Amino acid sequence: MQTHPPSILSDTPQNLSNKRTAPRISWFWTVLSTLFLSMAFSAPSYSHRGAADEVDVCRIRVGAEKIHFTAYTPTFTQSEGFCRFIPNVGLTNLIFDYEGKKLRDVSIEFEVTKEPEGSRIFYQEPQKAKTGSVKADIDFSKYGAGDYLAHVTIVHDGEKLDTHLPFAVGVAEDKSHWKRNLFMFIAVVVLVTIGITILTRRNQAGQENSGL
Repeated sequence: MQTHPPSILSDTPQNLSNKRTAPRISWFWTVLSTLFLSMAFSAPSYSHRGAADEVDVCRIRVGAEKIHFTAYTPTFTQSEGFCRFIPNVGLTNLIFDYEGKKLRDVSIEFEVTKEPEGSRIFYQEPQKAKTGSVKADIDFSKYGAGDYLAHVTIVHDGEKLDTHLPFAVGVAEDKSHWKRNLFMFIAVVVLVTIGITILTRRNQAGQENSGL
């Protein structure tokens, strides 16, 4: 029968100290990972046409289909596209691109209203867009900066399916959340590092005491 050295089988003070310290260190890393992932997923995404599973707030879901919304202000920013936040007030090209071909065979109504009063500033009667794209040229200097709402309504067989997308004109996108998240992440790393250092030193002190 094979035997093992007693140091392996027995719970010496050093082994017990290691067993108690390991879960604590693992717990700290778990907290760090959880907080980091939470910050990463909580940050809003304003990218255009990302991966298929990427969150894109510039998409308007109409039933099972999607329409991509982009705003251009050629006088101010040339070819740069915007979505929820349009920084300049002036002539703006609103582009609605159908993602897929099914919507090209149905009549769709487009409307833009100034909020919160709900006054209409643009309207296109229901019609089919065989090109899969609809353009609305609006001079927002006539209506001023503020909140607006883009309405998209499918009109088919006497029934209407309405959805909308809010956007703001004359307002720059608030990107300060990245600074806050970076500060929080650094703070968490520092705290976890301090915690692991304290636990490691306590473990080493316990090993030294046990060896005396």
